[in-house]
Amino acid sequence: MATFRTRINKIANNKGKIILANDYSNSTRNLESKTIKNIKTLNKFLCGIKFNFHLLLPLGLEQISKINKLAHKYELQTIADIKLNDIGNTNEITLENLWKSGFDAVIVNPIMGTNALKKLVSLAHKKNKGIITLCHMSAPEAKLSYDMKVKLGNSKTPIPLYQLFLKSSISNKVDGIIVGATYPKIIKYCNKKSKGDLNIYSPGIGTQSGKIRDVLHAGTNFLIVGRSIINAKNPVSIAREFQKLSIS
Repeated sequence: MATFRTRINKIANNKGKIILANDYSNSTRNLESKTIKNIKTLNKFLCGIKFNFHLLLPLGLEQISKINKLAHKYELQTIADIKLNDIGNTNEITLENLWKSGFDAVIVNPIMGTNALKKLVSLAHKKNKGIITLCHMSAPEAKLSYDMKVKLGNSKTPIPLYQLFLKSSISNKVDGIIVGATYPKIIKYCNKKSKGDLNIYSPGIGTQSGKIRDVLHAGTNFLIVGRSIINAKNPVSIAREFQKLSIS
């Protein structure tokens, strides 16, 4: 079986770089049927689909397993966006359950520490799964934390936290990093420093004002789009347009 990175890159070469953030509000009813409909009607415009905590919890592992199987049937990679960050035992048990339910990759928080991250990457790669680290979020308030300057050991020069996360991600050979589409300059920095050794995933397209052309030019490999598609009157039309922009 090919690695997660190989799989999603191959699909993107054929279907474009759009990953659907299937993240409905907590007032949404019929989550399972809506998600299944999204997969069946939008799959030709997507390379993957992402699920956040607030979808995983109300659905449960049985329904998620069913959804993941359907996504794979339509050649989509599935990503669990839980920003995992805990002690080793908790991290490992969580990963194992997510793998059992069919996920291809998990988004984790590198603030857990480099040794813990290295362990997760090793466990994932043994099963041809992927680890994506959170480097910088798309929300405006992200600057308060991810741009915060930190100084390690005997270093005299502090660096932004996202740069520390990037270094850890590169050294531990993760499969990709999250950098918000609202920060193209940071995307460009991460792309230059990583030298193509990992994929860059950018949420914040559309509703949060991220521009596809700007982030692709900066070095983004995958575009994560949610509300702009799932809340549209014609999701198919919008997904098709995003797909065109991602491959133009």
